[in-house]
Amino acid sequence: MKRVKITLLIVAMAFGATFSNAQQPSVTLDFDNGKTAMETLKKYVTAIQNADVENISNLMTKDAMVYGLGSGLDSLNVTQHKDYWINSLANYNHNISKDLYLPVKVENSWNEGEWLLTWGVNTLENNKTGVVTPVPYHIAAVVKDDKIAAMYYYLDYISLLTKQGYTVIPPDTAKK
Repeated sequence: MKRVKITLLIVAMAFGATFSNAQQPSVTLDFDNGKTAMETLKKYVTAIQNADVENISNLMTKDAMVYGLGSGLDSLNVTQHKDYWINSLANYNHNISKDLYLPVKVENSWNEGEWLLTWGVNTLENNKTGVVTPVPYHIAAVVKDDKIAAMYYYLDYISLLTKQGYTVIPPDTAKK
């Protein structure tokens, strides 16, 4: 009986060690698809700069989702994403500069996947008024099979809006 208990204890400890090691997040900058993912996102950014809506759409998976890009929605499906760019490119010229790309592979974590991070400045020129507005951006994208499956935009919206003439009015803090 003592041998059975010891064997069960060893098996439980081995299982526990395996389980705890399997849950440790792993992040690497060097992985097989890193260069391909980087090229995919570079093509996306180039398509924006070239006002090429078809190439923008062709780089997305059929069920891709885009978050944080505006239009009053918190997320856009592929069709809404295409419509967003049709409208934006009709009203603004986009000049991307200072772009930097970093592939990151995450395993054993809530954000598992092959990610591509990019930062840069999208300088918008209003086609009607000629007003130029630089917009620093950060995009985090998941790339699967050379297509963008998910994309998260991070923009400085307060700066963007104030440069376009909007004002931010603080809430009335006086107690009534």
